[in-house]
Amino acid sequence: MFGFSLLIFFCYILFDFPSATTSSISIPTSQTQSQLQSHPRSDPDPFRHLLAAFRKWDSQVGCSSFKQKHADFVKKRSNSSSLQVGAGREHQCGELKMNHVGVLIKGWTWIPDNLDNLYSCRCGLSCFWTKSSVLLDKPDALFFETTTPPSRRRSGDPLRVYMDLEAGRKDPVLKIFSSVIMPKMMSSQLMLVASFITTDTLVYWSSSRCLPQRNQLAKSILSLLPHHSFGKCLNNVGGLDMALSLFPECVKDPNSSPQWWDHLHCAMSHYKFVLAIENTYTESYVTEKLFYALDSGAVPIYFGAPNVMDFVPPHSIIDGTKYKSMRELAEYVKALANDPIAYAEYHAWRRCGVLGNYGYTRAASLDTLPCRLCEFISRRGGRDATAF
Repeated sequence: MFGFSLLIFFCYILFDFPSATTSSISIPTSQTQSQLQSHPRSDPDPFRHLLAAFRKWDSQVGCSSFKQKHADFVKKRSNSSSLQVGAGREHQCGELKMNHVGVLIKGWTWIPDNLDNLYSCRCGLSCFWTKSSVLLDKPDALFFETTTPPSRRRSGDPLRVYMDLEAGRKDPVLKIFSSVIMPKMMSSQLMLVASFITTDTLVYWSSSRCLPQRNQLAKSILSLLPHHSFGKCLNNVGGLDMALSLFPECVKDPNSSPQWWDHLHCAMSHYKFVLAIENTYTESYVTEKLFYALDSGAVPIYFGAPNVMDFVPPHSIIDGTKYKSMRELAEYVKALANDPIAYAEYHAWRRCGVLGNYGYTRAASLDTLPCRLCEFISRRGGRDATAF
């Protein structure tokens, strides 16, 4: 007997996130109504060393003050769930119909190969996640991203799971899945963080998909700030692989051709700020563009999801849409770059252990995808699931 419905793995089944709406990214104007952050106040000090900035912040501000200032976020951390339990969606072990689930990845996906493994999940469930049809010859589910799943399923066939990472391309709920899966997308790549920061060039930006609207926005802010633009769009460094020439310590393998991801974290970490602009201005659509910057140790200047603070730690990013104009934003960035104490406060969340909403984001990252999906498949019954 055939089932005509395609099993689509909706993230909202496991996690509660805000509804999604899509629009184009807007450039701030002087008429934008927003509450501006206070400008840093101290004698200008174009510092070069992060550790020295941290020591100044520790002596003049400190974690106790930061935690008190963000007490609501500290409370959220204590109430957040473990990595394998969705916020507000704790499923009972009795709902599971299988104690072992196998998921076979079909075709090319953005999910890194190093996710392949056998996982020990909650409730005694084991989960085998692999791209090998030899190691997993009888999968309980087939996972598709860039290839189209079969439209029909016979009784006893594996369930079909489809993931869409682009907002607005299919059902609007799917864009939420992108926002929570991207933070660990490059977990298999080189992770080097520099303690030394250039002083004359403040902002890093890299893009090779030159969307007109994103280019216009990037140009409007970068024209006001010292910056290096890598990639094909607005390149001002003399070539696509110049990051590896500027920062040879970022070369992953000197015996192989450079790849675009070789400089993502390492080169970013040499700058005080990283410009991160989403392809689409959509609620809850927060992608790797922001999390690469956050993980590198730079301070992201972000344009994208209007509810981005639902996904990041407190006082960790600069939301460019909250300023009345690009000039006002640029003035704030310049002032921040000359104030080691104010700049160090953007790193206080990780040094003081204040996750806030970021705890929920981490709980829905690639780290936990295999177990979350296997639990969902187990509740369905895998191959024994009724056709739907």
